[in-house]
Amino acid sequence: MPDVESVDPRTGEVRLVVGPETTAHEVHEICVRARAAHRTIRTLGRAWRAGLLRAMADVLESGRELVVTTADAETALGTDRLNGELTRTCFQLRMFADVVDDGGFLEVVIDHAGPTDMGPRPDLRRMLVPVGPTAVFGASNFPLAFSVPGGDTASALAAGNPVIVKAHESHPATALLCAALMTEAATAVGAPEGTIGIVFGRAAGAQLVQHPEISAVGFTGSPSGGRALMRLAEARPAPIPFYGELGSLNPVVVTAAAAAERAEEVGQGLAASFTLGVGQFCTKPGLAFVPSGPDGDVLVASAAAVIEAGQSRVMLNAQIGEAFQRQLASLKSCLGVREVAATPQRDADGRSARAHLLEVSSQDLIDSMFEECFGPVSMVVRYDDVADLLPVLARVPPSLTATLHTGSDEGAVDGALREVLEEAAGRIVYNGFPTGVAVSWAQHHGGAWPASNSLHTSVGATAVRRFLRPRAWQDAPTALLPVELRDEPCGIPRRVDGVVVPTPA
Repeated sequence: MPDVESVDPRTGEVRLVVGPETTAHEVHEICVRARAAHRTIRTLGRAWRAGLLRAMADVLESGRELVVTTADAETALGTDRLNGELTRTCFQLRMFADVVDDGGFLEVVIDHAGPTDMGPRPDLRRMLVPVGPTAVFGASNFPLAFSVPGGDTASALAAGNPVIVKAHESHPATALLCAALMTEAATAVGAPEGTIGIVFGRAAGAQLVQHPEISAVGFTGSPSGGRALMRLAEARPAPIPFYGELGSLNPVVVTAAAAAERAEEVGQGLAASFTLGVGQFCTKPGLAFVPSGPDGDVLVASAAAVIEAGQSRVMLNAQIGEAFQRQLASLKSCLGVREVAATPQRDADGRSARAHLLEVSSQDLIDSMFEECFGPVSMVVRYDDVADLLPVLARVPPSLTATLHTGSDEGAVDGALREVLEEAAGRIVYNGFPTGVAVSWAQHHGGAWPASNSLHTSVGATAVRRFLRPRAWQDAPTALLPVELRDEPCGIPRRVDGVVVPTPA
């Protein structure tokens, strides 16, 4: 099998060989172990699962220096960014432990037997149960928070499922290290072998999706990669759910009133947002709709000044950098597009990527400009008025986010404008910028295709819902019921005979 190499993106040189790609036989053995682990995990209860997640957070914290150093060596994201990402990763593991403790995610419903207007009703009890071993595909741009120890893994474990991660080729050494630390934590709390698994190589990833022991797939990546894996999941003899978080343009709309009040502030914020992480965020604002006229000119000039004062930065790997340059060249070649500003190239070998601010009139905006360009570029679209803006916005593909900047006295924003933005995105941001996705109970990170193919979020407490399925018990003996479905109090919120019974104080 081919070797898995850890490459330094700053130099393009191979740092080390992580090992060979995972063979088909090894994938099979890993999946079989995960299925056996699932049978054990579902008997261990919620308190044990919460402890597992907290133990994993603790061991990652204890290995912080090595984890951050390893991740920086193969992503060039910088230790400050990666320390923050590790903190986020540990936070979300602990938050999902809190979700498990709370128990509301199980959606427990108890309907006792008795008469109804439709006749006698049997005793019915319903709750959500784990789907089974889950495949998770690590993301290139977040080696921690969306990879081996990331949100998909945390939410699938919280649901009660073993997880097998397909490591991303951009950071295989980081993936292997995190998997080893998490396995160490799992062993320490008595988890069965197979609770956490890892595979390397694209062929192994495809085999993972097709393996009969896998029950669901979580993926963060490009629409093309997502489509390929989704086809594999659907082509199985028994198709399984595929949850993809994919591409996104994340439009930003600045009203005339907002531009009149704070053009410089909004321009600076836009530039900072689309260059954050070298533009390698799924929530990067790729299109910014700015009013024509002097106020809009000030906004664009303010953003341009930030870009021109910045520094070129190395992208995650050579392939991503090359794809960025191809897409950028395609955008710049479109009729009516002009380059407003670009970051100076500061390295002699040209390995780093320059940030670019482009501009086009709303009348010249064509469909090819609606494709996500993964990297540090954003297109400013100048518009005359809301009547000019609405038909253009209606053509923008659905996104993870949509942002609206308004004036301080602009309480009654045009209803049609708000409606088109709300229909276009999973999260609406007012007077801010979309980069940065808080891990919380209320968060939603998703949207219609191509933002994602799921009705569920991939960030926040309800991400656990993807890896659960409903089951009902009819007239079951008490001893055969899960503790959450028995009549005695169990410390979680439940709906009993149509009435919500909150968690006891």
